[in-house]
Amino acid sequence: MRSILKAALSGVAAASLAVAAQAADLPRRAPPPPPPPALPVFTWTGFYAGVNAGYAFPTGGGGLTDPTYGTVTGGGRSGGFAGGGQVGYNYQFTPGSGFVVGVETDIQGAALAKADAAYLGGTPYYGVRPSLDYFGTVRGRVGYAFDRVLVYGTGGFAYGGGSLPSAASAYPYTQPGTTRTGYAAGGGVEYAFTEKLSAKVEALYLHLGRGFSGATYYDAAVPAYYGPGKSDAGFALVRAGVNYRF
Repeated sequence: MRSILKAALSGVAAASLAVAAQAADLPRRAPPPPPPPALPVFTWTGFYAGVNAGYAFPTGGGGLTDPTYGTVTGGGRSGGFAGGGQVGYNYQFTPGSGFVVGVETDIQGAALAKADAAYLGGTPYYGVRPSLDYFGTVRGRVGYAFDRVLVYGTGGFAYGGGSLPSAASAYPYTQPGTTRTGYAAGGGVEYAFTEKLSAKVEALYLHLGRGFSGATYYDAAVPAYYGPGKSDAGFALVRAGVNYRF
């Protein structure tokens, strides 16, 4: 009897060792790995600065008829290069897609073509209005972002200035000021191709009122006429730019 019990206990011990060995060979039950971190949602919120370049050209301008001497022919202006830099701030209400508001200011240098020759009858007519050598704006921006694409409208204050032409030294009356102010309005599209860099295409209309309507002066010694010339206060600007977002 004792031998039978001893054999049974030995069998149980052997079976227990076999089960333990098999359990050791089974894979360990470890918790599943954590899910990968969610990618950050893109937002346009933040400060930015950049550069731009484009083409400015007059819109309209009209003719000039002097009340005393008659119609002035010629004197029209063509467009030219404009380029500079901008800084601004955007705020996006909902990251990803949503409304965006912001403010931007820019300063541009201009290299616009000079006015062509003007005549009153067959006599040269020299306008004494200043050139536009620089201009800038301070504008609000309102748009809608489709993730990395921002479509916006913009408008606000505009200013500019330049230098008087050489003919102004022969003009005996009050001369026009060399600075002017007005407004700017337009819109554009901007695309963020990295988290920090974006590119934009923008079109603006700027109106810089000169407020000068001086009388025409005739110098018989030359002979030539000197006067306010044609008004070209309004012009359009088409430009492309790159922004770095902080």
